[in-house]
Amino acid sequence: MDLTTLLLFVPACFALNLAPGPNNLLSMSNAKRYGVSVACLAGIGRLTAFVMMIALAASGLATVLHASEKLFLVVKLLGAAYLFWLAYQLWYADSDEELAVEERQRSLSGLARQEFLLAAGNPKAILIFTAFLPQFVDPAGSVAWQFAVLGGLFLLLEWVAIAGYAYVGAFLRQWFSRPAMRQLFNRGCAGLLANAGAGLLVARRE
Repeated sequence: MDLTTLLLFVPACFALNLAPGPNNLLSMSNAKRYGVSVACLAGIGRLTAFVMMIALAASGLATVLHASEKLFLVVKLLGAAYLFWLAYQLWYADSDEELAVEERQRSLSGLARQEFLLAAGNPKAILIFTAFLPQFVDPAGSVAWQFAVLGGLFLLLEWVAIAGYAYVGAFLRQWFSRPAMRQLFNRGCAGLLANAGAGLLVARRE
């Protein structure tokens, strides 16, 4: 793997990291509710899921999952169901009770677990690590080392994306301080999450 490969990989990878998706939307929502630092720390759950996917891709097991129609369908259905559940919770969240619920139920570990489950249940993430990363791996070199370098860069850029969306969410917090506006934000996020869930249901393996 040479410098030219890295110069091609970094911008393409960062574009994927910054693309609006369920996890980035969740980071924005968490920052709006709990603050930037909490949203960034909760993102560790997402990075943990991605570390596992990178390890699977490096070992070749992710290719098996990608090739298996039944396994891919199970992941897709579970991921879509979880997105619909999150959308339901946001849509029917009572803005007057939201702060009390946050204090009572939402621990940092719970938010990190939510990020992990959302990332692990997204088959599009599996496709990234089975179809995107291998394009930049030179079979003549050390495959494990190259996956480690590329995977590390991916995780670093993903962390930057988490922070970016978190700052956007914190900025929006000032705009959605009133209960009616918080409800509008929650239902907007719910609609986007439900749309992402519907997208998973119609997604096909490439």
